[in-house]
Amino acid sequence: MSEAPVIQLEGLTKAYNVGTPVETEVLHGLDLSLAQGEFAALIGPSGSGKSTLLNIIGLLERPTGGLLSIDGRDTARLSEAELTQLRGRSIGFVFQFHHLLPAFSALENVTLPAIIARGVSDDEAEATALQLLDAVGLKAHARKKPGELSGGQQQRVAIARALALKPRLILADEPTGNLDTHTADDIFALLRVFNRDTRCACLIVTHDPRLADRCDRVIRLVDGRIAEDRRA
Repeated sequence: MSEAPVIQLEGLTKAYNVGTPVETEVLHGLDLSLAQGEFAALIGPSGSGKSTLLNIIGLLERPTGGLLSIDGRDTARLSEAELTQLRGRSIGFVFQFHHLLPAFSALENVTLPAIIARGVSDDEAEATALQLLDAVGLKAHARKKPGELSGGQQQRVAIARALALKPRLILADEPTGNLDTHTADDIFALLRVFNRDTRCACLIVTHDPRLADRCDRVIRLVDGRIAEDRRA
């Protein structure tokens, strides 16, 4: 029996102000699947629905219609508590603005999600966090707070934090958007390494065609519809 896709969308729609005169559908019947280990870029012009789609796949918003399955589970059947549990167990997020907690050290920022989501011991979570910070080249900076780190270093901490829960899926929204070209290449390479080593699926929203072309697959969204889905 083949393994269920990490992401499965069938006829997925999203509308706002449903049932009112200003009802607006922004995603129109999307069909998409992403398998374990895939490394895909999601591209498209501003207003095409990329962020909305990422929020829905990340279980931060519910679709209006159609199927959304994450890790083989039909999300329409799950309660809010079950969605939160699935999000914490299966999905890691990396944002353009890293959202690190400024009062906490890099180590504490990476440690907290595991303690909160899985209730693991402080010692176990800290050991995992140190391994991840070492993997992203920041073990020597583990005790520094975000304000003491460069933008690229802060994004590395954010990647380590996303991986702390060993997710099956990484969702990255413009993860290199605020970085210079050299640092952006480093961050992209880092995501590639973890994708290869852990077999987590990666879906990366980017406006950078140079980075998109280095992904295994490019999905182009235009006006809420998939206009192109090509593999390298």
